[in-house]
Amino acid sequence: MAGYTHAKDEHLKRLRRIEGQIRGLQRMVEDDKYCIDILTQVSAATRALQSFSLGLLDEHLTGCVVDAALKGGPEADAKVREASEAIARLVRS
Repeated sequence: MAGYTHAKDEHLKRLRRIEGQIRGLQRMVEDDKYCIDILTQVSAATRALQSFSLGLLDEHLTGCVVDAALKGGPEADAKVREASEAIARLVRS
């Protein structure tokens, strides 16, 4: 079971809001809106995705990674490495 299952509806609601932001960006470009206004909205959408990602990462660490660590062994090592790689990707983005 995924670590976010308990909050799945909340996550989907947030993602739908972000999807709406992206559609709004498309409309802004179609309507030839001012570049800086578009960039401001891109920044807002980016922050929304980053916030969502950090929340999901927190759930993964406190759920999946902790559970694997309690069991120990190769699965624990793999989960920690996987989380570290995900964090590195988020930091680079």
